[in-house]
Amino acid sequence: MSLSTHILDLERGLPAPGIKVSLWRDQVLLGTQHTDADGRCAGFIEAAAFEAGAYELVFEVADYFAKRSVSTFYATIPIAFQITDVSRHYHVPLLLSPFGYSTYRGS
Repeated sequence: MSLSTHILDLERGLPAPGIKVSLWRDQVLLGTQHTDADGRCAGFIEAAAFEAGAYELVFEVADYFAKRSVSTFYATIPIAFQITDVSRHYHVPLLLSPFGYSTYRGS
């Protein structure tokens, strides 16, 4: 089992680097990373530590927009999701703009 995310800034049409992303399960912090130059994070925790159940990725986007002097409606974006098959890869992309966002189950 593995988990990754990718953040794309829809306003700029580019990846969103430097955003803090935290992984939670049952209100317990499992790991924190910052998106790389390509807007990606991978390898939050060891694959063997994943269990089926509810998880949440929290994207701290306020600083990203503040560094670009862009007003935003969102300070954080939490995305709650279910892991049902621990043998599979889970990819949770975030399409981001200052006043909206979208996500989906990626591959």
